[in-house]
Amino acid sequence: MTPSTSLSDAALLSTQASDKEAWDLQQWLIYLNEIHPSNIELGLERVSTVFNKLALNYADKTVVTVAGTNGKGTTSALIEQGLLVAHKSVGVFSSPHLIDYRERVRINGAMLPESAHCSAFLKVDQARGDVLLTYFEFGTLAALQLMFDAGVDYWLLEVGLGGRLDAVNIVDPDIAVITSIDLDHQDWLGHTKELIAKEKAGIFRSNIPAVIGEPEPPQSLKQAVVDYQVDARWQGVNFSYWVDEQGYHWQGEQRKFSGLPVPFIPLQNVSTALEVIELLALELTAESLKAVIQQTKLVGRRQIIQDKPMIMLDVAHNPQATRLLAADLRQENCKRILAVVGMLADKDIEQTLKPMQDIVDDWFCADLDVPRGAKASVLLSALQQSTVTYRNVQQAFLAAIKEARPEDCVIVFGSFFTIADILNYTSNHLISEEL
Repeated sequence: MTPSTSLSDAALLSTQASDKEAWDLQQWLIYLNEIHPSNIELGLERVSTVFNKLALNYADKTVVTVAGTNGKGTTSALIEQGLLVAHKSVGVFSSPHLIDYRERVRINGAMLPESAHCSAFLKVDQARGDVLLTYFEFGTLAALQLMFDAGVDYWLLEVGLGGRLDAVNIVDPDIAVITSIDLDHQDWLGHTKELIAKEKAGIFRSNIPAVIGEPEPPQSLKQAVVDYQVDARWQGVNFSYWVDEQGYHWQGEQRKFSGLPVPFIPLQNVSTALEVIELLALELTAESLKAVIQQTKLVGRRQIIQDKPMIMLDVAHNPQATRLLAADLRQENCKRILAVVGMLADKDIEQTLKPMQDIVDDWFCADLDVPRGAKASVLLSALQQSTVTYRNVQQAFLAAIKEARPEDCVIVFGSFFTIADILNYTSNHLISEEL
């Protein structure tokens, strides 16, 4: 998520180039948002040029690159937690953020002070010269600089878009991870799963392990494994999971864990992360792994902010994500499910909402008040229902929680922006006062 800006802000900053050492984080974010005419420009030539000038030597580090349509954040979070419990130093780069830009980089599980980000931005800006960088490219380079400066031994890098031409792919990984494959960002990656899988496979490197979390991999992904000559580990073949009344169980090629706590994050992603942990040869006992699973939570991913009624927040914004969300909600003991939804107009709205229609009893559709936001009327058209619409996400949320009974569930989903609106609201208001 990028900050809202104005041309007057950018013009002001352009006259203050000599004062960049004194800029605060917000000034830098405005600058990043304005120096390139496009939010997205795939390709590695420009970002590689600047990366080489930064001269960040990561040869003695262990790099794990994580790509996929969904599940990158939760998979990375569990790997991160495993490393921390094993007393390893680790940095994580993820995107987008929900509330605070500093969420995009964690060093040993914590956000850094604004001053650290400002320092990294200054180094990137000095190295780039007249090379134009997008907001994401600039942020990626700054994140790598922060990990280098922190001296952490493990770098976990989430791919922002696709894989082959994403800025993160300037770094050669020791392990490549693909969490899932489905339709999203088709204008950039292609209109079929086969094409999208081929793009995501661009993070592969010859003779390194590749962990594939997608249980139904497209043929193009299988072919990419051959073409890149990677050592692939497949969900459902080399590692697998299942859940019963005793808890969560996982089987890899070297180890098996039974009776683990049921995770707070999607089960498929836990399985993928555990395979990476096995490859990293972390010395985790069954008890320490229980702690890893219990401690792995991520804001906006199956996040429960209240019980009775249960209020869950999830950033699900494409068909695969809502299929998994619907499956998880079926396991909850809810009398009714009330859905608050706001989406971006360039998403596949009809197919994203479709998996939820069988389980949702009442819909609260909201206009999403961002430049790419969809109107609530568009959501209703996709649902083919007639109900009240709301001018913004907060209004829809308040209407839903006022109608919800203690035995019900309120699910908020559809976009990172949707979840950010609710997190901003609940940080300043007590939900109990609205019931």
